[in-house]
Amino acid sequence: MKTILIPTDYQASSLECVPAICNRFKGEELNLIFVHVFKLSDSITDIMMLSRRSREYEQVSDEFFNTMEALRKQYTQINDVKIEFLYGSTLSMFKTFIELNEVDVVIELEDNEFNPIHRSSIDPTLLVKRSGLPVISTNNRTYAQIKQPEAEPVQEPQEELTEV
Repeated sequence: MKTILIPTDYQASSLECVPAICNRFKGEELNLIFVHVFKLSDSITDIMMLSRRSREYEQVSDEFFNTMEALRKQYTQINDVKIEFLYGSTLSMFKTFIELNEVDVVIELEDNEFNPIHRSSIDPTLLVKRSGLPVISTNNRTYAQIKQPEAEPVQEPQEELTEV
């Protein structure tokens, strides 16, 4: 079973990567965690109210829910889907979140596009890069591949071409 973290703005378009993920991990059960990251407020009142917040769930469109439900029916390998809001911008908070949720890989945002849903929204790209987790690129949405670290290019000896 694979647990995949998908940074999102909770619009239906952010689900376009799901078919590519399912094709990449064909035959494996998948847990999908859709997450949006917020900067933790400096206000004591805001911090105390975090457990009672539901305002963020209003940002999850009905189209997102309906599309996700249709995808779950189409791809039976999807075992579980979670919608999460992570409050905090430190690497240690992010690592704790991924450990608690037993995340295996993270989806790279399409063209590194970040769409905030609130004034406290933060781009998770830097946290993802520093987390050490494998990152899945689904830029063309037809396949998903794990990005490998870039290797040094090997210099091939140049041969001169001669006319015959």
